[in-house]
Amino acid sequence: MNIGIFGGTFNPVHLGHMNCLKSVADQAGLDKIIVIPDRIPPHKQAEDLASAEDRLNMCKLAFEGLKCVEISDWELKQEGKSYSVITLRHLKEVYPHDKLFFIMGSDMLLSFEKWYQYKEILSLVALICVARSQEDVDSIEIKADQLRAEGGEIIIVRTAPFEVSSTQIREMLKKNLDCSCYLSENVVQYIVDKNLYNRGFPSGR
Repeated sequence: MNIGIFGGTFNPVHLGHMNCLKSVADQAGLDKIIVIPDRIPPHKQAEDLASAEDRLNMCKLAFEGLKCVEISDWELKQEGKSYSVITLRHLKEVYPHDKLFFIMGSDMLLSFEKWYQYKEILSLVALICVARSQEDVDSIEIKADQLRAEGGEIIIVRTAPFEVSSTQIREMLKKNLDCSCYLSENVVQYIVDKNLYNRGFPSGR
């Protein structure tokens, strides 16, 4: 099988994540995608981070309609920071006869050489970089060629831009602004029920 691996904080998971996976699965011919919420992202400040259980549950709700998607709690069960190479070593052992594809955004590819053991990552998986504009494509093609020269396989796919980030959604929630258009309905209900990010939605939700 061709198996995609999609990691992230998912704090919260939003429609941009879902649209991205649909585009990648279609364009890259993936048979299965493993979504892996991370424990402590090494390249981010873990501010306003919902619990591991809540982020895992939101992912299960958001992706439940996509049959090719599987949600993994493997990183959440590990100690310390979630370095991608450790997860990929594990998945390579689990799927020794399948081809693995690691899905990332253009900003992640541009800084990829700063990742822990990035050369080993290139030996374990092919990279799928998601571009949201022609400007994205132009800049990441240069970086992709550099990584290909080091033996990496880099695939660039296009997807429609998404207007907001998880950070902006959390800020909207704190201000009681309605951001339900950026989240699946069942994730909205989960956030309201659990009173995540300190606020619910405006009255009427």
